[in-house]
Amino acid sequence: MEEDVRLFLNHLAKEKKCSKNTLDAYHSDLIQLADFIESLLDHSISNFNQNELSEAHLSSYMLNLKEKGYALSTIARKVAAARTFIKYMSERGKVNKELAPKLSAPRVNKGLPRALTVAEIQRLMAETTRLPTDDAKRDRAMLELLYASGMLASELMSLNIEDIGMEASHVRITNQRGKSRVISIERRVTEILLDYANTAMMKFLASDREKALFLNQRGERLTRQGFWQIVQSYADSAGIVAKVTPRTIRHSYAVHRLNSGADLNSVQEVLGHAHISTTKAYKQV
Repeated sequence: MEEDVRLFLNHLAKEKKCSKNTLDAYHSDLIQLADFIESLLDHSISNFNQNELSEAHLSSYMLNLKEKGYALSTIARKVAAARTFIKYMSERGKVNKELAPKLSAPRVNKGLPRALTVAEIQRLMAETTRLPTDDAKRDRAMLELLYASGMLASELMSLNIEDIGMEASHVRITNQRGKSRVISIERRVTEILLDYANTAMMKFLASDREKALFLNQRGERLTRQGFWQIVQSYADSAGIVAKVTPRTIRHSYAVHRLNSGADLNSVQEVLGHAHISTTKAYKQV
């Protein structure tokens, strides 16, 4: 089955343009599914056939997930991965095409996105100005740009120097599926970015071939995980009790923009939402 999983993941990467994080999650969930099915069959599965996988096996798998005490959201994710994989296998004639619809994920009530208040955002940004270090200059540039654009952490970390229009005050954002959007940013934020690019960034830069905008102390592109830690560190310093992530700042951008009178369509365009219904959730916050 590992070969089938590998082919499936290649399909997701090439055809669906899924991110590495998504692919890693699929891989982990499908290996768990394979191990469980093999324990029921009492033999290893080299290749599925029409008779080896049944509705009873899938029902047992779902029951096993519940017995292990997984959260409903985790079970829903694992079931969705199994259903997508089985559909892929059925399209290739390796399993019964009636099996995929039999997998029903539990309903998960999604909470409203949590946003910081304007005062909390101001405190967060103020923390980045307390120290005159190169790290602090970089961190201020990242946080100010994140709040000015509402982009995702992965989009922020993937920015290259050429993506920032210093003269025209705009930024070109490319999502994980390769689709780009260009948005305007305040001149004040552009000047913060320019200050970082002309000072701290030059000290971090280890190679002229490096294209990344935001660098770590080794002169390499800063990772998303590293950025998450930076955000939470400043939130702690600012005395913000709740957990704060880059997505919290994205939510804050959207809520504050709508509260300031921006229309849903313009916020949807900036955030890069495919459906207006996703943006409408911010109206309830």
